[in-house]
Amino acid sequence: MDKNINRIKVVLAEKRKTNKWLAEQIGCTPTTVSKWCTNVCQPPMETYIKIAKLLDVELAELVYM
Repeated sequence: MDKNINRIKVVLAEKRKTNKWLAEQIGCTPTTVSKWCTNVCQPPMETYIKIAKLLDVELAELVYM
């Protein structure tokens, strides 16, 4: 897939948080977060909601529309 679907990497950078930090907060591996950040795969909607809350952003800020 050539198209970026999510903005997780961008928002993490804006909030000065790391993939490792997010992985610890969500309870998954840093490798999984890395795959989300590079748009290799996407997290489930429930996880998007958790990420939005952790980063204090609207859910819409995490996805390209």
